[in-house]
Amino acid sequence: MSIHYQKDPSMVGRRIADEFILVPIKQNAGDLQCMYSLNGVGARIWELIDGHATVEEITSVIVQEYEVDTPQAKADVIEFIAQMKKIGAIVEKSDRGK
Repeated sequence: MSIHYQKDPSMVGRRIADEFILVPIKQNAGDLQCMYSLNGVGARIWELIDGHATVEEITSVIVQEYEVDTPQAKADVIEFIAQMKKIGAIVEKSDRGK
């Protein structure tokens, strides 16, 4: 069983100038409580979370695109995913039988 992550539809990401912002979209304007700013690596990980890529696949892309070794990249990806799960920006998607 592989675990994949997908973006929660109630969270949208937008690039504004040189910043990448995550904004929770709720039913009422009063429900808008937080916006989250992502650094370059965080924004790239966010782009790679597509419901299909595994942590290992995301890590591989980060290693190829940034000057970082695999253990550090994997730790960073796992930490980013944990933070995104905590704020409700992503959810787990399991592929059973694969």
